[in-house]
Amino acid sequence: MSDYHVPVMLCETVDALRVGTGKLFFDGTLGGGGHTGEILRRGGRVIATDRDMEAIDYSRMKLSQTADYNGKYTIVKDNFKNVLEVLSANEIEALDGAVLDLGISSHQVDENLRGFSYSGNGLLDMRMDRDQYLSAMTVVNEYTEEELSRIIYTYGEERFARKIARSIVEARSKSPIETTKRLAEIVKSCVPEGKKGGHPAKKTFQALRIEVNNELSGLGEAICDIVSKLKSGGRIAVISFHSLEDRIVKQTLKTLSVDCVCDKSLPVCVCNHKASVKLIGKYKPSAEETARNSRCKSATLRVAEKL
Repeated sequence: MSDYHVPVMLCETVDALRVGTGKLFFDGTLGGGGHTGEILRRGGRVIATDRDMEAIDYSRMKLSQTADYNGKYTIVKDNFKNVLEVLSANEIEALDGAVLDLGISSHQVDENLRGFSYSGNGLLDMRMDRDQYLSAMTVVNEYTEEELSRIIYTYGEERFARKIARSIVEARSKSPIETTKRLAEIVKSCVPEGKKGGHPAKKTFQALRIEVNNELSGLGEAICDIVSKLKSGGRIAVISFHSLEDRIVKQTLKTLSVDCVCDKSLPVCVCNHKASVKLIGKYKPSAEETARNSRCKSATLRVAEKL
């Protein structure tokens, strides 16, 4: 399924899940079906979600080509953050494992019509769910300068956020900013030479994508919900692609792995919090994989096991 998306650390991720015949797994970010396909190949069953109908249609087509997979997977158009509702609607009480491959797919980046890429030229869109109203074009042309600056600084960790926001507002006062190329050029004009650290628009485009798709809000809660449905010994594997995501994943799993989350200044525990997982490990792509797929450089895989 590499013609649609190249899953990062695919074998490491599915190995960590310890797939067995008949075991049931939740794939919250179906994409091109890479993780789901590998789980099915190893004898597992899958319930998967994705917000992108294009990805769902592609994966259904690819998976249907293997007769052995028939009846062993269910795909739902939904956000993985609604995992409890999705499992309940499908009468699923418990899972043997789960995987979340956060970020965007290779196809979404490469398809100019989706408006994710700063190196192409398409309409500013960036919606994972194309049924939703909010798009990058709406954010860029309707948010206030203060809101744009906050988003670019917070979600893009861009030091030139204020200057970029000001330039966007000035440019749109002359005519609406509708294409990725025009936005990338505006951002490029705001970032001094020698201060870029890669493409000058990378951080701004990341920030807009996160805002449009509400990627960070509820991520920690979703991980907790997934863990609550894991059987003892079941594992969750989460792949993140930037520090903001990974920070949430790391902190959530760390909190779930300890018996007490009280303020250390308290003489005794009053929270009654009990560990529900043990941390298995943190992994990075190999040098060989990075050489094959430069987009995987920033990826981090974290794995935890239900107690």
